[in-house]
Amino acid sequence: MSSATAPRISTDDALDPRAMREPLSNAWYCAGRASAVAGGKMRAVALNGEQVVLGRAKDGSLFALRDRCPHRGMALSKGKFDGDTLMCPFHGWRFGTDGRCRDVPTLSAHDASDFSRIAVQRFPIVESAGFLWVNPHLGPSDPGAVPAVPSLDFEPAGCLVLELEVEASFDLTTLSLVDPGHVAFVHDTWWFRPSKELREKVKTFQPVPHGFVMTSHATTTSSPVYRLLGGAPEVEIEFRLPGVRLERIKAGTKRVANYTFATPMGPNRTMLTNALYWSMPALNLLKPIARPLMRQFLTQDQQVLQHAQAGLDRKPTMVLLGQGDLPSQWYFRLKREALEAARESRPFANPLTRQELRWRS
Repeated sequence: MSSATAPRISTDDALDPRAMREPLSNAWYCAGRASAVAGGKMRAVALNGEQVVLGRAKDGSLFALRDRCPHRGMALSKGKFDGDTLMCPFHGWRFGTDGRCRDVPTLSAHDASDFSRIAVQRFPIVESAGFLWVNPHLGPSDPGAVPAVPSLDFEPAGCLVLELEVEASFDLTTLSLVDPGHVAFVHDTWWFRPSKELREKVKTFQPVPHGFVMTSHATTTSSPVYRLLGGAPEVEIEFRLPGVRLERIKAGTKRVANYTFATPMGPNRTMLTNALYWSMPALNLLKPIARPLMRQFLTQDQQVLQHAQAGLDRKPTMVLLGQGDLPSQWYFRLKREALEAARESRPFANPLTRQELRWRS
């Protein structure tokens, strides 16, 4: 068993210590469901301290722009979108989905002012697994160096999505995605954890691009959730930067995926999104029952994280102890490597190795 205090932040010139306390700037973050921008609708989101407006043009292409008119600072998301241009509701300035200013209607025909050079900041945006993903990075970047956007390896027959805002830092919230020790105490519910006995767990972990995976293993069928699949399901759990947990469950031809995403909104404000997908149409009948259970599960995380954040605000020190806390230490190692690779303009090199961990849960 190993022990360690919270990972130390380097004070040399190689890496700005503040960078280790902030979310990665060059990464894809979940910005809500793709259906939120259907039918010409716009969606305003807070992303890593930036206000962003999202939408889909008439031709189906997505856009993500800074939600601020450069004229007087008005939120463009409060205006109108005709499928081609966004109109600021303050003075009617129009901007294309490429961010370029198309029209300033208050200008006189005799005014020689050139508005064509005015533009709103654009951000990369893609769609995957039913969600919109935005990279808020403002500087130059190599797309190959950015962690991949989550995707599905089967066609879902149904999906259930819940979002919950957590008043806690991005790092603290992300650590809950890789922490196996809290489950027995935070999620102590009859439908998720019927057995109250702590048992020894032995799992093998190995590195994957920008993260690590708990390799596929047969799980217990004692949980009511797993009984729905029949047999002994095989479970694989992957974590990847910046804050993505991908749980994939297989039972014969049946597939279930339980994905969780952490999205930084601002200082000590994080959006926690849980998406449950399944391949069996019959499970759609259980959605009215599953939704409150999922909300209960996420709310338990929300409440404990907010209380823990209050403690860290008073004394910002964590003690990471034992093999059960090694995944939390790995998160900080992966984050540091991503920052150093970007600073040195080199490919990301996963610092982790294959390892067997033991803990009680």
